[in-house]
Amino acid sequence: MRGPKEILLAEPRGFCAGVDRAIEIVERALAKFGAPIYVRHEIVHNTYVVNDLKAKGAIFIEDLADVPPGATLVFSAHGVSRAVQDEARARGFSIFDATCPLVSKVHVEVAKLAREGYEFIMIGHKGHPEVEGTMGQLDSGIHLVEDVADVARVQPSQTERLAVVTQTTLSVDDAAEIMAAVRARFPNIREPKQQDICYATQNRQDAVKLLSPQVDLVIVVGSPTSSNSNRLRELAARMGRAAHMVDSAEELRPEWFEGVARVGLTAGASAPEVLVQAVIARIKELGAVAVRKMDGIEETVKFPLPKGLKLDASSAG
Repeated sequence: MRGPKEILLAEPRGFCAGVDRAIEIVERALAKFGAPIYVRHEIVHNTYVVNDLKAKGAIFIEDLADVPPGATLVFSAHGVSRAVQDEARARGFSIFDATCPLVSKVHVEVAKLAREGYEFIMIGHKGHPEVEGTMGQLDSGIHLVEDVADVARVQPSQTERLAVVTQTTLSVDDAAEIMAAVRARFPNIREPKQQDICYATQNRQDAVKLLSPQVDLVIVVGSPTSSNSNRLRELAARMGRAAHMVDSAEELRPEWFEGVARVGLTAGASAPEVLVQAVIARIKELGAVAVRKMDGIEETVKFPLPKGLKLDASSAG
């Protein structure tokens, strides 16, 4: 069997600013208030991260009825609906909101335009927590489209005041295609000043577009529930490369690497670098001798933490 000789690392890859911030919110809440800290939904869509925080005392729930009165509750990075916010307040929890600021920006825009009488077309994946959170900012008047065919079927009650919003973790190319269909059907639709797809999703997809032609196989580190990780694997496959997504190094199959000279490696925005390093170690066991980093955009985005999580000297540890 001929194994791989070289690993080419995508740049950027792995954690984005919103994920960094969300994890830090849970860790700081644990340090400041002690375990347990309750988190509504997986804080980010990564098995390793969730298990690591569980071990430190975080309890992940879907239903707020499972949280005892007076407990500390964190909303996940994907955001939550109005109804969940209202219920959490009514139940008297101490709340920290780890919603990614780029998702919150979409929520704010929806609330603002709704007050001006707008209805919305939302491009996104049905059932994804971010989509549920954004659509749940309003009681009605927000219509989900998942593909171009949906655009032909959608029936807003009026078209005078119509705006479009997007899930932040979509395929940039797919979203552009759906957007073109939306524009064609509703020429006067109001679009966001900046696209809703976030910088990290865009940058990781752009990196895979540069990476794929230079390699024989693409491995994406990410969990099955992670939208942006799935999109990276699909993108590599669409570019004609064999592509696999793994949650950990244990999922790598030796047969994938037969006759492969160069492996491209990236990670979704919720996948920690420790998993990438474990995958590199495993591919080296299969024969790779060199690891090379691609040139790529250096991300410098940082998001501030919510108030009330500053650690004083006594609780920092």
